Amino acid sequence: MHKFNLFTHFLAKHRSTVLLWIYGATVLCFGFTNIGSTEESQDKVVLDAVVKDFTRKDVAGTSHTLYVLSKEKTATVVLFLATQCPVATDYVERIAALAKTYDAKNVQFIGINSNKQETVSEILEYNKKHGFEFPVLKDPENKIADYFGARRTPEVFLLDAEHVLRYAGAIDDSPQEPTKNYLQDALDLVIAGKDIPKASKKTRAIGCTIKRVRKTQVNRTP
Repeated sequence: MHKFNLFTHFLAKHRSTVLLWIYGATVLCFGFTNIGSTEESQDKVVLDAVVKDFTRKDVAGTSHTLYVLSKEKTATVVLFLATQCPVATDYVERIAALAKTYDAKNVQFIGINSNKQETVSEILEYNKKHGFEFPVLKDPENKIADYFGARRTPEVFLLDAEHVLRYAGAIDDSPQEPTKNYLQDALDLVIAGKDIPKASKKTRAIGCTIKRVRKTQVNRTP
């Protein structure tokens, strides 16, 4: 009881100091939380921000780097592809045609295959069959897919000449009979040096989900 009275007396005498200390500790705690969130958000691409460089091997085992492939290009299209997705296969003719048309306009297409079950030999055969003349890189641990936040195939990310992400999402609005050509419209604006309207910067990709490897380091305990 005596100890309780002493504590009560101390709290009454130093009430302002104690409250200030509690407030400071709370702010510090939230500050650390915000810092952690900021660092996590910086590990993924952000619209209208510079995309960081990366290197991956193509199906022939040759390493390619984003900044090297896109050097002196007016724009770069990073395109997540699959060999076993019927929706992605519906798009192959359009993809090959777009890549050929915009190659003449100094645009670089880069394919990324992040599906864990699709082999290099399978991808090589698929590329030849469908006339993909741009590099298709294998992303064996899904790190590039995770960085871009890619979830489906096909899904595209359009970078301008300064590697700034200008558009993300679908190629168009339908695998069968499209009426809106999202990627083509965005490409034309970027090549012309014009801004993409805010409402047109991001669309929802249509297609199969990317089959990722299991992240063993992730704590799945409830």
